[in-house]
Amino acid sequence: MSLLRRALLIAAAPLALAGPALAQSAYPNKPITLVVPAAAGGPTDTVARLIAESMTKTLGQTVVVENVGGAGGTIGMAKVARAAPDGYTIAVWHIAQATAPALYDGLKYDVVSDFDHLGRITDVPMTLVSKAGLPPKDIAEIVAWMKANQGKATYGHAGIGSASHLCMLILMKELGIKMEGVGYRGTGPAMNDLISGTFDVMCDQTTNTTGHIKDGRIKGYAVTTKAKVSSVPGLPTLDGGALPGFEVSAWHALWAPKGLPKDVTDRLVAALKVALKDPKVVERFAGLGTEPVAEAQVSPQALKSYLEAEVKRWDAVIKAAGVKASN
Repeated sequence: MSLLRRALLIAAAPLALAGPALAQSAYPNKPITLVVPAAAGGPTDTVARLIAESMTKTLGQTVVVENVGGAGGTIGMAKVARAAPDGYTIAVWHIAQATAPALYDGLKYDVVSDFDHLGRITDVPMTLVSKAGLPPKDIAEIVAWMKANQGKATYGHAGIGSASHLCMLILMKELGIKMEGVGYRGTGPAMNDLISGTFDVMCDQTTNTTGHIKDGRIKGYAVTTKAKVSSVPGLPTLDGGALPGFEVSAWHALWAPKGLPKDVTDRLVAALKVALKDPKVVERFAGLGTEPVAEAQVSPQALKSYLEAEVKRWDAVIKAAGVKASN
């Protein structure tokens, strides 16, 4: 072997060894869009922005939140399903991913097979709340008021099939009453109208209600989980009072278009795990009445299995309620 050829081989060796590492570290090399299929200011938007801030630090590229509301989140999730599976479009969404198949005829994507499932984020308790000027003072009084005013009482929600809508459907079913619903393009706008007194009651996530309850801008009556919530310790559980056995919570998770390269999936899942241990995220979640899920739930297979079970659960609930939505 000539001296020149030997020299070229020696010079090329480090580059060859570095090739796989360079290929793996190439992602991400530009900002990442995090789609939130709801209006800005709502509970999912809050969760998403906390996660995006932490993942930005871990990934070394800005994770930019894009709100794509409407049609119960199906517009935003359809956009994600159609995006290139390169890791530059991801989504934070919630329980509505599981309810969409039962609610929408002709849904333009399959909630399981058209996405890569990256990991769950948090389970969020919900609260029964009202506008500040409503007369009832506690859970017994608000239940009596809703029964006495059915047909006249109004409730707000973030769109057909949203967590706030489903919670009220189940609540009305359990109480044997009917109220008129007022739908919005997200919980943020709905909360603004509740504060202004446009409608009477709402069942919404603690991530959206805690601060307003503490500020006195709305009234809180009860939480929908079987255990009390630390962010609103004065509120009883519906299970322990008016409605034994009642339990509803909203969960959030991270998705991407189907077909991500494995190294990209691994980086995103790792960044999500870091975010869920970030002291700032943990502290903010606690202040909103929730906490990160266990690390075992932050995996593609765990989320896929959980979603499949939730699709079956909510299919039965929605069909029994006779609810359909248009997209």
